[in-house]
Amino acid sequence: MNNLVERDLDKIWHPYTQMKTAAKPIPIIKGEGVYLYTADGGKLIDAVSSWWVNLHGHSHPYIAQKAFEQLQTLEHVIFAGFTHPQAVKLAENLLSIIPDNQKKIFYSDNGSTAIEVALKMCLQYWFNKGVHRQKILAFKDAYHGDTFGAMAVSGRSAWTAPFDSLLFDVEFIDLPTKENLEDLKSQISNLKSDLACFIFEPLILGSGGMLMYDAKLLNELMLHCRHENVLTIADEVMTGFGRTGKLFAMDHVTAEPDIMCFSKGLTGGTMALGVTSCTDEIYQAFLSDDKMKTLFHGHSFTANPIACAVANASFDLLTKPETLANIQRVEQKHQTFKQAIENHPKLKNVRQTGTIIAFEWNTDATSYFSNIRDLLYNFFLEQGIILRPLGNILYILPPYCISDDDLDYIYEKIRLALEKF
Repeated sequence: MNNLVERDLDKIWHPYTQMKTAAKPIPIIKGEGVYLYTADGGKLIDAVSSWWVNLHGHSHPYIAQKAFEQLQTLEHVIFAGFTHPQAVKLAENLLSIIPDNQKKIFYSDNGSTAIEVALKMCLQYWFNKGVHRQKILAFKDAYHGDTFGAMAVSGRSAWTAPFDSLLFDVEFIDLPTKENLEDLKSQISNLKSDLACFIFEPLILGSGGMLMYDAKLLNELMLHCRHENVLTIADEVMTGFGRTGKLFAMDHVTAEPDIMCFSKGLTGGTMALGVTSCTDEIYQAFLSDDKMKTLFHGHSFTANPIACAVANASFDLLTKPETLANIQRVEQKHQTFKQAIENHPKLKNVRQTGTIIAFEWNTDATSYFSNIRDLLYNFFLEQGIILRPLGNILYILPPYCISDDDLDYIYEKIRLALEKF
């Protein structure tokens, strides 16, 4: 165990990491609840849910038991021409809590591929109908994933720069405000004959900087898209399963999307799984005696039984009254903290939606490459907290099992950081 870091550096290339200048990776040997334990005996509060995936805490015994039981029964089966109980049960569970117009579930293996499936569904929907619509509408600061289709509908940035010439054209619009809403509607109306769909992260643009916008304005945009016959895709990969204070961000609006995408918290953070849901109208456009109208998409591990089993276990935990109470408790704690710090001179744009609170350090550099990022990241690690700033933007996005004491400890260390930096 002592040479774990050296063995890692000898063999492994880490994500989003400049390997030449990055600090050595921290070896984690155990997780329990909100805590991660390091090889040297340290303990860290996972305040970012390990890249926003963990809902119920690490190594949850109920999820572990269900994974163990499934491993003893069926580890995997090809999903073309076959099915299995866990996939059917998960589809039934999901369709019971997402908007009523969602009727079919398509399985994939992560958030980016759930987005790829959604885009292909929209583009081929129009193709199957004999209508030429190939433009896609998205928000300027969006992030939908790192595969090529998902990159294309994400805002252009340092992440996409090496590939920009290979990405298909997308119509990007600003986030809605009271001032620009009518202009955005006009843009949609002018483009409607070319638009295959509008894809959006509802209420919160995560990797764009935890940018938050009003549910009523999103509702207006969605209703206008419906009026102009533009399909809508709600990317709930990050916002789903309670993050916004309700089970889904779409629960904050009355308009219903044509397609929804899920991953991250889908399995409670236990393992990879992606889901794309759609309306019956979308599904019917692919039903034909013409086999060329088939949705030609799949993955080797589509609807993996173990992943579906742990997603069903996470569903059981998510829908318990105590989990919903914890979501409300975390939301209320964040609201109180927001009120306490929102006028601090070193902060700007303190914002909060559900279990997510974010704020910007008032520095000249506001990009991912702001120097304050590393200072804050290392400071909080020294305090036993994993907070991974998005440049100068700090946020808390914890598992729902986090205690009030741990939240208060995080808030206290943020106040200390405000004194130091």
